[in-house]
Amino acid sequence: MTISIDVDLRSQFGPVRDQGARPTCLAFAASDAHAGLRQGWDPLSCEYAFFHAQKRSGRSPEKGAFLSDMLATLENDGQPEETGWPYLPALPSDLSQYSPPRSVGDLYGRGSEQLRHNLSLIRDALDQHCPAIILSTLTRRFFTPPSSGVVGHDDNDQVFPAPRHAVIAVGYGDMAGERVILIRNSWGDSWGVAGHIWLTEDYLSRHMYGLALLKEACDVPNRAVAA
Repeated sequence: MTISIDVDLRSQFGPVRDQGARPTCLAFAASDAHAGLRQGWDPLSCEYAFFHAQKRSGRSPEKGAFLSDMLATLENDGQPEETGWPYLPALPSDLSQYSPPRSVGDLYGRGSEQLRHNLSLIRDALDQHCPAIILSTLTRRFFTPPSSGVVGHDDNDQVFPAPRHAVIAVGYGDMAGERVILIRNSWGDSWGVAGHIWLTEDYLSRHMYGLALLKEACDVPNRAVAA
């Protein structure tokens, strides 16, 4: 079925990245949304953002991050480019060894706001070329999207209350009179259509539970020792 696209921000981003087996989806969503607002495409360090979000909350790096901690990290700690601390496919077996390199390079900060999870706010943000960070529960159809790249609500679709997931809204359009939202995931480019799928607004309204937008860039202290 043909989708009439109103907004498509994929050109602001590079290739979709892959978080692997770690619970770092929010770090990827926040990092890529941040990088997508900057000029050109220079991926930012998910590892640095995740480390500082977990340090801020006192949570283990073996668990997922909270949205409020991730947003506070972007504003107060910032993050370097990906080359400053590349993503780790797995944590070190000794977690006392898990810390940033001594020098990570320049740090880039970004303000944000958490919003009520309203679909019109997503479309409004996308109209301003601003990607939206979405938190959602998952369903079986999300894990194995059809070749059409569109996932809609199905009463027989199995819902998984955990783990919860973070993605980025990067576009919207219309499919036979039904609004659809284009999302960028962090499961590599072999998932969906080059790492993206369209979610119907009916599907999204049933499963979305959190929404955040990144705002203006802000200064953060440069640190010789990031840990």
